[in-house]
This record gives sequence, structure tokens and C-alpha cells, in this order.
Amino acid sequence: MLKVVLDTNILASATISQKGNPAKILALWRQQKFELIVTEKIMQEAWRVLFYPRVREISVLSTQEVTNLLLRLHNSATFIPTTLDLNVIEKDPTDDKYIIAALEGQADYIVSGDKHLLELASYQNIRIVSPGKFVEILEEYD
Repeated sequence: MLKVVLDTNILASATISQKGNPAKILALWRQQKFELIVTEKIMQEAWRVLFYPRVREISVLSTQEVTNLLLRLHNSATFIPTTLDLNVIEKDPTDDKYIIAALEGQADYIVSGDKHLLELASYQNIRIVSPGKFVEILEEYD
């Protein structure tokens, strides 16, 4: 089974629209089509971002549905303790948490809409792909 790290922007996008690739990715995760790797830092960011007022204003999910999603992620994703300290994404060092999670969780992919990560394209055999590309990969993999 593929191991995957999702950027928080994928989660946020999935709460804003139920029709796009980020929502498809979450649906495929719920169907156990891939293993989701998370860390404490990623979960902390997800809780913060998904409850930003500007995200809540445009979200199609209720506050309770967002809470349920985050609890499901917390309870069903594979939690990886992190010990690495890397400086890979110089333009946005906060993105390094995804690289660290992927390395320590031995992930196959990082899925992101973030240009700094996407520009990197891969890191130590971990592919960094857009949501659309990842949906294609899962369709081929299945």
C-alpha cells in the first residue's frame, strides 16, 4: 500500500469543496486506498488552519464535520514520531515538516498544492505531486 503525506492545504481544500481532487483524495483514503502518514506538527497545523475564520467562512462542512474529520485523521492515520531537523525548503521552512514526515514515515508521496514543495518534485525518492496527479496515480495503482 502506498504511504502518503498530505499537505494541510489538501485538507483545507477538501473542506471547501466536495468536488475537487482534494476531496477525492480524502474519499480514497477513507476507502483505504493508501496509508496516510501524519506527525504531531502536521496535525497541529491542520487543527489551526481548518478553523481559520476565512476557511470556516467558505467551508462546505460544519464545524462538527471538520472536527470529526480531524479526529478521524488523528485516530486512523499512521502517526510518526519525528526526530529529524532538516532545512530543505529555504523559501518556506515551515514546509520542511512534510519532508520530515515523509522521510521518517518512509512515504512514497507528498501531495501538495504548495509551489515550494511542487518545485522540488522529489526528495530522496519521495515524489512530490499535485492533487490531480496523485488521483491519476491512485487510479493507475488500483
